[in-house]
Amino acid sequence: MDFSLFYFADDADRDGAESRYRLLLEGAQLADRSGLAAVWTPERHFHRFGGVYPDPAVTGAALATVTERIQIRAGSVVSPLHDPLEVVERWAVVDNLSHGRVGLSLASGWHATDFATRPEAFERRRELVVESVEQIRQLWAGVPVKRTDGGGRTVEVRAFPPPVRGALPLWLTSAGSIETFQAAGRLGVGVLTYLVGHTLAELADKIAAYRAAARAASGDSWAGHVVLMVHVYLDRTMEDAKEAVRGPLRNYLRSSLDLNARSTRRGAGEGTEQMSPADAEALVDRSLAGYFSHHGVFGTVDYAATRADELAGIGVDEMACLIDFGVADEVALASVRRIAELNREFNGEPS
Repeated sequence: MDFSLFYFADDADRDGAESRYRLLLEGAQLADRSGLAAVWTPERHFHRFGGVYPDPAVTGAALATVTERIQIRAGSVVSPLHDPLEVVERWAVVDNLSHGRVGLSLASGWHATDFATRPEAFERRRELVVESVEQIRQLWAGVPVKRTDGGGRTVEVRAFPPPVRGALPLWLTSAGSIETFQAAGRLGVGVLTYLVGHTLAELADKIAAYRAAARAASGDSWAGHVVLMVHVYLDRTMEDAKEAVRGPLRNYLRSSLDLNARSTRRGAGEGTEQMSPADAEALVDRSLAGYFSHHGVFGTVDYAATRADELAGIGVDEMACLIDFGVADEVALASVRRIAELNREFNGEPS
């Protein structure tokens, strides 16, 4: 199994620009030196939860200049918000800066407010993300597309600069829909998913459906690639790990629940400030209990290896470790060193 880093910060407790991206850059450099597989950054808009990452191509470009070998990936590009031509242009720059190290997971989007810049795409977002896969592939390969220019003429345009990498690695992001898993298999792309939203048994069934679709589409020549994002913090003891994350994770989940509370079909909705304090804290309590019992990996390297073995057993190829959920930067970086140790021990690599 591969191990990588994933970022999705809540910006509520950051003091300013000097500290805002420190963990991203230093964590990526440490992961690069330590042999981890990839660094993933998201696309989020208009809310403090994840909002420090509005464009993964920008963060990807920054990572390209401070790393040498690690893969630089979008987790995810919300492709219905963008013309595929613009997606390929941006990521071809990152590919050149990184000498051919990029990959993209494409998401349909889910929060109506995110579509404030392209509201017409919201209703068709699930169809648009599927349609974007082949369009992005063709543009990456240098195939021109037809567009209407400022003078009303139909013109052929192609994306520049030419990328370094040949075929662009692609995934579809699924919050749990088995239809998205199956679509990814049929399209011949990987799948990026999360532990939240399904049990391990349910996830195993979805992965099996994905593998079957991938094999059928490829004539049994490719079984797919499954990336699972997991909140991870590793420490010397189980007690130290849980004590270190309890407060920060609680604040992180409170911000996440506020974002979810604002997600309604037609608009921003009402956040958790519209709930009673007792109701809001009860939601946080339940969510925190879920992360400690199932959704997260908080403990020792040995404990994480046991969890990773369980995940590999149901078909997970890569564990993307989300590290920026509020613990202090130095503490999170110490956990990254233990994730690197986990990678070496789990895969039988020398120290």
